[in-house]
Amino acid sequence: MNNSEIKILIDKINAYDRIILFRHVRPDPDALGSQLGFKYALQKYFPNKAFYAVGSMTDNLSFIGEMDEVEDETFKGALAIVLDTANAPRIDDERYQLCSEMIKIDHHPPVDQYGILNIVNTDSSSTSEMIYEILLNIGFNTIEINTAIARCLYIGIVGDTGRFLFNNTSNRTMEIAADLLNYDINHTEMINQMSERDLKSIRFQGYVLQNFTFENGVGFIFISNEDLIKNEISSQEASLFVNTMADVKGIKAWAFAVQEEKEIRVRLRSKGTVINELASKYNGGGHPLASGASVYSLEELQTLKHELIQLVN
Repeated sequence: MNNSEIKILIDKINAYDRIILFRHVRPDPDALGSQLGFKYALQKYFPNKAFYAVGSMTDNLSFIGEMDEVEDETFKGALAIVLDTANAPRIDDERYQLCSEMIKIDHHPPVDQYGILNIVNTDSSSTSEMIYEILLNIGFNTIEINTAIARCLYIGIVGDTGRFLFNNTSNRTMEIAADLLNYDINHTEMINQMSERDLKSIRFQGYVLQNFTFENGVGFIFISNEDLIKNEISSQEASLFVNTMADVKGIKAWAFAVQEEKEIRVRLRSKGTVINELASKYNGGGHPLASGASVYSLEELQTLKHELIQLVN
């Protein structure tokens, strides 16, 4: 992320009356935090332009903010800014294709550079951290950032750093978080809201703990449609428990597979071994230690599992 990229970003925003902000499907706190935080900041910086945030919302993260209802006609001739999304097929709301031009802002490894401008910083803890730096670069300062912006960016950083436990937490990450805490964002309440689960979800967590397997340092579980029905939980809700196995002594990596309508979505996590290349082999990608993949049969899922075991050993 350099000054020339930021200049092009601002020039493009200046060239459009309507700017629509997108992010990835099955949003996490960073996707929503960066999307909404950037929207609120741009509305303040460009008061005469129209900004919209689109995509489906997940119930447990609705406290971060609301999405806009946008008619198809609004997308035509608009500028699309896509946040926290490594590849175009994962953009939530296919109407991005109606927009005139598209800009990507992301911290994932650049597998798919789909925009006319791709602002990518893999050293950043999160896209929310990148948005904070962009705001400073375009003329914002800590006085101009308000509570609405601060709470979105803070929860995004908290989410993607695992409450500052992951190794993507840098000195700069902590400095930015400290700056954002100067605002009345009630960070304890937000983190509690992010972590809250209803009773059926907590019981599902127990189901995961009772049924995952552990082999040669690798944890594994497959949640079938039958498992979802039995536990009265959706595939999206189930995915929130990807790190349930993380504290097992001796675990090196784990695969959390959930059956969805057209695929088996596999969330891969590691404590040291780089796994995003394995994920890319199976229709996915992501961070070196946290990635996602998609397979289309139980046989393919078993092959992925065995390759993960081989990789970490």
